[in-house]
Amino acid sequence: MYNLAIPDSKAAQEATRLVYDISPEFLYNHCMRTYAFGGTLGERYGFKYDRELFYLASILHDVGLTDHVCRKHSFEHEGADHAERFLHAHGFAQDKIELVREAIIWHSSEIAAAKQPEIALVHFGAGMDVLGLRQEDIPEEAFLYIVETYPRLGFKQAMIQLIQYDAGLKESLLPDNLSSSLLRMGFADWVTNAPFRE
Repeated sequence: MYNLAIPDSKAAQEATRLVYDISPEFLYNHCMRTYAFGGTLGERYGFKYDRELFYLASILHDVGLTDHVCRKHSFEHEGADHAERFLHAHGFAQDKIELVREAIIWHSSEIAAAKQPEIALVHFGAGMDVLGLRQEDIPEEAFLYIVETYPRLGFKQAMIQLIQYDAGLKESLLPDNLSSSLLRMGFADWVTNAPFRE
């Protein structure tokens, strides 16, 4: 039976509770699938990494898309700032905080693939869940377990609408925000054409 353990540290538990409380369910499930898919790929590729830091970066990587943060800057930077405050309050060393920050900032960029394993795996996990990237490296048993445990809940349309909403909030003040840039590059079509039903 497939199983990818979730860290049980106090910081991990509180981060999970935070994201669950402030996110729509489809977005919370996406963050959990990002961790699960990224971890599955990490095992397949033989990566050695800090599981807690990878989990914290995964669960917090889209916190900048929630109304819990100020929603005035590009969401990946808002998310990184929020994660930094959270980790600082939990006593994490600055080098570990910086790693989580980078994972969040670069999660949608190919740049992440060449960085530390924790950063690369957030990128791989999110890319798999949003676009189906590296799907061939996910065993069928693992895929089915992950999507049954954390259902997609109409993820495609909900995520497109969330990115459009975020872009609309920021377009006039910050035209190069990540959401607007993604939409200009074809995000809606990429997600619509991903190899998932919803």
